[in-house]
Amino acid sequence: MAKTFPSQNFLNRELGLLEFNRRVLAQAEDASVPLLERLKYLCIVSSNLDEFFEIRVAGLKEQAKLGGLAAGPDGLEATQILKRLYAPTHQLIARQYQLFNEELVPALAQQGIKFLRRTHWNEAQKAWVKDFFLREVMPVLTPIGLDPAHPFPRVLNKSLNFTVELQGKDAFGRNSARAIVQAPRVLPRAILMPPEVSGCPYGFVFLSSILHAHVGELFAGMEVLGCYQFRVTRNSDLFVDEEEVKNLRISLQGELPQRHFGDAVRLEVADNCPPAMSEFLLQQFELKPEDLFRVKGPVNLVRLMRIPDQVARDDLKFAPFAPGMPALLQKKGADMFKVLRKNDVLLHHPYQSFKSVIDFIQQAAADPSVVAIKQTVYRTGVDSELMEALITAARNGKEVTVVVELLARFDEEANINWASRLEEVGAHVVYGVVGHKTHAKMLMVVRREDNKLRRYVHLGTGNYHPRTAKLYTDFGLFTSNEEMCADVNQVFMQLTGLGKASKLRHLWQSPFTLHTNVLAAIRNETRLAKEGKRGHVIAKMNSLLEPEIITALYEASQAGVKIELIVRGVCALRPGVAGLSENIRVLSIIGRFLEHTRIFYFRNDLAHDVYLASADWMDRNFFRRIEVCFPVLDEKLKKRVLDEGLKIYLKDNCQAWEMDCNGFWHRKSPARGAANCAQATLLQELAQPLAATDTD
Repeated sequence: MAKTFPSQNFLNRELGLLEFNRRVLAQAEDASVPLLERLKYLCIVSSNLDEFFEIRVAGLKEQAKLGGLAAGPDGLEATQILKRLYAPTHQLIARQYQLFNEELVPALAQQGIKFLRRTHWNEAQKAWVKDFFLREVMPVLTPIGLDPAHPFPRVLNKSLNFTVELQGKDAFGRNSARAIVQAPRVLPRAILMPPEVSGCPYGFVFLSSILHAHVGELFAGMEVLGCYQFRVTRNSDLFVDEEEVKNLRISLQGELPQRHFGDAVRLEVADNCPPAMSEFLLQQFELKPEDLFRVKGPVNLVRLMRIPDQVARDDLKFAPFAPGMPALLQKKGADMFKVLRKNDVLLHHPYQSFKSVIDFIQQAAADPSVVAIKQTVYRTGVDSELMEALITAARNGKEVTVVVELLARFDEEANINWASRLEEVGAHVVYGVVGHKTHAKMLMVVRREDNKLRRYVHLGTGNYHPRTAKLYTDFGLFTSNEEMCADVNQVFMQLTGLGKASKLRHLWQSPFTLHTNVLAAIRNETRLAKEGKRGHVIAKMNSLLEPEIITALYEASQAGVKIELIVRGVCALRPGVAGLSENIRVLSIIGRFLEHTRIFYFRNDLAHDVYLASADWMDRNFFRRIEVCFPVLDEKLKKRVLDEGLKIYLKDNCQAWEMDCNGFWHRKSPARGAANCAQATLLQELAQPLAATDTD
């Protein structure tokens, strides 16, 4: 019989996601953050909200169609959650555009970075825009007049479109009052105008403004009464029937194109769009009035993310840095296998370089003593030195096995392409276990030494993705510990072959032992506290949602266990409730880097157990994914994880937010002269200013 939990003890996931985005937006509001970085944070919120609608809201709408079954331990049905979401979402988006228009645009203009509005163009600017339109825009446009022969077109997910009101007859005598113009995705949404024309160092013109100014060129002889930009967000969750699928890659390739045309879940229109036109668009997409978001500005702020890269103003960006390197690997051309035979090596990204991981695989690919390489791939990017090294290894005759997760959301196409390239050079490519995403981060190299085989392993909390390794905080552990390597080998055997799960000595693995072992570790602290000993749990993760884990934490708190949680995103646990969770504190760190490490500490009667993991404390990570959680056994490295990964964050009073029992977050602020910023301190201690060294 399934366990039940009091719904009042749990906070709602979707409302928690909106709270997380409020914390991100606060970075855009913060005047101490460099100006172009504030613009990036604004864009990140839009990107997050896109996925929020594509996945979370879309899922709730599907549930509502099926009768509104309970959506989570908070007891709320899908229809109830949807009703609670609309008002705060509208408020959040309204604040975004207010910040953009009233603060960021004027502040950028003072720095010579201007968005040139159509109503303010001078004659030279108008001439440049017209020339750009005729050369770059008009040749790739396909206006569609709406009449019985031309029904409303299929509009791509998140694409920029214009609905045009017309008057008059065309060459065929047709009297269509409306047309649709779809902006080509190949064109940027903000175009940099030459300084000699713009009159400022960086003058940008929105593609929407260019189309507005010259849309009449598309409808010769007809009068344009109005032109209004709009954007529709669609359900982007992929559906693959696990019982019917014969070849996951082929099934997924057939499903991917349909992502652009899922059911509509949100309509964004410019604030000048008349009510009648908005109503017409809502009808076309089968949406309700609450699904309409009227915005004052570009309907897709995400596309402004590219602007900072086009502006050479380092003074308006975060100071560059060069990632450091562990002392054991600092010697140029260091033999990593020789190092790892004697010592485990811990990497803390982005403060320390991900290049060590790439070097490890490249050395393995070229080393004649290496006979096999096995790796999991969840997200790795379109361009990846790491994947190229695996291809080289296969060409060099190594036995290369890659477990590629084809259902890594929004990375499916890149992963399919890598899988194809790997297969072409003779690598063994498998797609994990249907029904369980392979989210574990594992890399194993098998090398022949002294007439026997020896294994070397890398385990991480983050993806094998060189670009995000510069933006996300993650730990990676290199080890040649025979028992740890044997555990990793067993997990690979499960993924590529068949058979029952073997007992592992050190690793906790989903979906088999991770949940039970985390519960057991928490309950052990509860037992110790009841015996009069100190109980202490510190855990850092992206999300905390699983109800049985939360209940165990409540029970531990009631027994007197001190519990400190650092949760970047959504937390369904209520801290500080008298008689339930007064010994639980929940923090969130939002800063320059995306906090991504998963660290679990249990005092365990002075054993001080420290684990790193690929998994958050969520249902999906415990029961529907293949994850690994691994101990840090070396005492020096264990202390590093405690100091760099947990303690320094618990002291943060610059980028830390603390959650109250109702799920609202309050930003901490330092007393005068007592500022503690975890990310800034780690940069100072582990990395180097860019001026002092070469780039990574």
